Amino acid sequence: MTNEILAYYSSTDEKDRLAADFSLERIRTQEIILRYLPPTPVNLIDIGGAAGVYSFWLADQGHQVTLVDLTPKHIEQARQVNQTAWRRLAGIQEGNACNLQFAPGTFDVALLLGPVYHLLDRPLRVKALHEALRVLKPGGLLFVAAISRFASLFDGFKRGLVADERFQSILDHDLKTGDHHNSTDNPGYFTSAHFHLVPELRDEIADAGASVLSLLAVEGAANCIPDVEERLKDTGYRAYLLEKLRQTETEPSLLGASSHLIAVIEKPRTEPK
Repeated sequence: MTNEILAYYSSTDEKDRLAADFSLERIRTQEIILRYLPPTPVNLIDIGGAAGVYSFWLADQGHQVTLVDLTPKHIEQARQVNQTAWRRLAGIQEGNACNLQFAPGTFDVALLLGPVYHLLDRPLRVKALHEALRVLKPGGLLFVAAISRFASLFDGFKRGLVADERFQSILDHDLKTGDHHNSTDNPGYFTSAHFHLVPELRDEIADAGASVLSLLAVEGAANCIPDVEERLKDTGYRAYLLEKLRQTETEPSLLGASSHLIAVIEKPRTEPK
């Protein structure tokens, strides 16, 4: 992770963004995780888990959770929350997704919901995937989040960002290469990241030694709905929207239209020969 990305997360509040009551990204991510988690408590690692929005939620479900993040601000925030948490995390530590300080086969489940798209070099993305798989037990589950190649295309028009010629330049580069760079002083244009094509994500997972169990759109078609968080306050609307997102979440022709994707991976139970 570059100094630019560290500076971005040190100056913004990822904790508050995801913890909002009606964050569609969080609501959908949580329901996808719950769908695949075993019914009994597991030993879980949240790699790049920021201040622990998902970590503390999973601890409250009864799981033993270790949080690892590269940003000192996030680690300090998580430690503060942990002091008064109903169920405390098993561990909180600074760490790099490409070099995890845990023995092979330590965990039943791993979350990799941020690091992959912040690694601009493909070999590093594969290394982070391989590291997450390494610390899993055979048959363990890995949840990997990616940002779609077309995220800034949809976001740019939905939020009117394309009125800024500087954003147009960013968007053109995103679509051409998948490498997102924000050279402006506007933090609303995000920070350095790699935006994946679906086949590209599958190939990187294969190179790390695994295959995709399921690949799901997180926001899906809701990506085009203005003020969707406000609309989610209506319980009937929310229930119907979530039903339709589940119905279409694996449709190949719609995957790229979702800002975020989640790949669910099962670690091979035997080593490849």
